[in-house]
Amino acid sequence: MFVQTQADELISAISYVKENLSGKIEELAAQVVKAFQNGHKVILMGNGGSASDAQHIAAEFVGRFKKERPSLPALALNTNSSTLTAIGNDYSYDVVFSRQIDGFAQKGDVVIGISTSGNSKNVYLALALAKQKGCFTAAFLGKDGGTIKHVCDLPLVVAVNNTPHVQACHIFMGHCMCDLVDQTY
Repeated sequence: MFVQTQADELISAISYVKENLSGKIEELAAQVVKAFQNGHKVILMGNGGSASDAQHIAAEFVGRFKKERPSLPALALNTNSSTLTAIGNDYSYDVVFSRQIDGFAQKGDVVIGISTSGNSKNVYLALALAKQKGCFTAAFLGKDGGTIKHVCDLPLVVAVNNTPHVQACHIFMGHCMCDLVDQTY
C-alpha cells in the first residue's frame, strides 16, 4: 500500500505541473532558446538534491538530450568543490552562488535556481544579483515558493509539501524544458 500511495501522490504532483505550470515551462524554454541564439548561456544552481538536478540539466544542454545538436553553453554553479569551499570559507555559504554569478553571469544569460523549500538563502542572493545584472531569472520551487518566488522573473512553484515529489517534478520540468529547446535545433 505504501508504494501505491506514494505513486498516487506523485501522479497528483505531476498533474499539478501539467495543469498549472505547462505554460511557464514553455516560457522558460523560449527564454533559454533566445539566450542560446544570442550567444548567451544558462546558469543553474541548487543545494543537495537540487544541486544534482542543476548539474543534470546543465549536462543535458552541454552534451545532448534526445538528439544530436551542437553543444549548448550551460553550467551548474554547485559542481566545483574548490570554488564552493573557498567562497564558503573566505566569505560565507550564503554567497557561494552569488559570488560566482558576479564572475560568470552577463546580461542576456538565463539563471535558474532550484530550491524545494523556496527559501535557500544562497539561491535567493544569486538570483537577486543575476536580475540586477540583466539576466532572465527563473526558479524551480516547491511548497509555497518561499522567499525566492519574489526575487525571480519566472517562479515555477510545485505547490506540494512532499520534498521527494517536488524533486521528481523539478527534473520532469527540466527534461520538458530541454526537450523544447532540442526542438529548435
